[in-house]
Amino acid sequence: MAAGVPRIFVSHLSGVPVFDPNGDQVGRVRDLVAMLRVGRRPPRLLGLVVELSTRRRIFLPMTRVTSIESGQVIATGVFNVRRFEQRPTERLVFGELLDLRVTLVETGEEVTVLDLSVQQLPARRDWEIDRVFVRKGKRASAFRRARGETLTVEWSAVTGFSLEEHGQGAESLLATFEQLRPADLANVLHHLSAKRRAEVAAALDDDRLADVLEELPEDDQIEILGKLKEERAADVLEAMDPDDAADLLAELPEADQERLLSLMQPEDAADMRRLMSYEEHTAGGLMTTEPIVLRPDATVADALARVRNPDLSPALAAQVYVCRPPDETPTGKYLGTVHFQRLLREPPYTLVSAVLDDDLQALDPEAALPVVAGFFATYDMVAAPVVDEAGSLLGAVTVDDVLDHMLPEDWRETEFHLDEETADGAEVAPHGS
Repeated sequence: MAAGVPRIFVSHLSGVPVFDPNGDQVGRVRDLVAMLRVGRRPPRLLGLVVELSTRRRIFLPMTRVTSIESGQVIATGVFNVRRFEQRPTERLVFGELLDLRVTLVETGEEVTVLDLSVQQLPARRDWEIDRVFVRKGKRASAFRRARGETLTVEWSAVTGFSLEEHGQGAESLLATFEQLRPADLANVLHHLSAKRRAEVAAALDDDRLADVLEELPEDDQIEILGKLKEERAADVLEAMDPDDAADLLAELPEADQERLLSLMQPEDAADMRRLMSYEEHTAGGLMTTEPIVLRPDATVADALARVRNPDLSPALAAQVYVCRPPDETPTGKYLGTVHFQRLLREPPYTLVSAVLDDDLQALDPEAALPVVAGFFATYDMVAAPVVDEAGSLLGAVTVDDVLDHMLPEDWRETEFHLDEETADGAEVAPHGS
């Protein structure tokens, strides 16, 4: 691990308060959720189980955690207050991993797990369980206090945690395919049996499943969504890009649409309804409602901080849109665009309003797909603003969305050239169904 990256022992997180960005306490940490991997690879830390003041326990993804320090956790974004439900591939750190008997690889000696340390990977938002604090000797009992040497070892120095490599269940498949890009995992899922596809989809976390659904053919999307519990289906739709989620919702019966929309956060549901009001092959139907929007008094430093968000696609991070308040779509008056390259050339204190590209024509929400494609080809753009008659920014269209709609409907059926190991895994999986 790189120097300067803090290591935190999980025992120090038990019961610590969790605060939102405004400094208000929302609950306390009651457990950590990890996903074990095949072999001796360190587990990935997925999130925290947070107990609210109402005693309800919810799941807080690590992607929403901005800081763990000084006996507190600070999170960002909207909290999903649905009750936490553990999934097949998940392990509760306090509830299942602590006090477990494992074996030291070097000596074959059985030891007891007393604590685990977690560390954030450098330059990423992922967290891993990297070390194990253990005690040698027999387990303590009601009549005997535990004695024995204690030591901290690397995760790979013990065995007894990891998934069995020979397993062919959804749990093992998920660990095997963890490193695949969403498009490649979607290709693997597409070629699994319906039963195995549903098992793997159910085991994926919401963000990962959302990314994969965006890469799947429409029939597979509908099939997978239909097999999820309705509350979880709504969560996954919220995690998808708004335009992709709206396209998927539009393919469902109206009654199903309304049920899912009623379970979503009101802001997300409003975005979905707005996107679904446009024809599919228009700028309004193609756009996302979540571009980077800044007010004219924001600085270049503010813009670059927003661009660095790892959850943004490269196309959306290529430029920011400057608008009068309000700065949520639909915004106040759209003033212009600032391109990423221009941001890199300006001093950090420069106002974005001073470096606007206000000559670039915006797209009308009713503009047809050929017009949108011609716009991208003419101006060599990777994203473009969509503005209504009142001059408000409605969203942005990205070049990947244009390509998705211009390619033949069966383009996703094309065989991808995966490496031999992955191809073997995809081929073996259906036989174990």
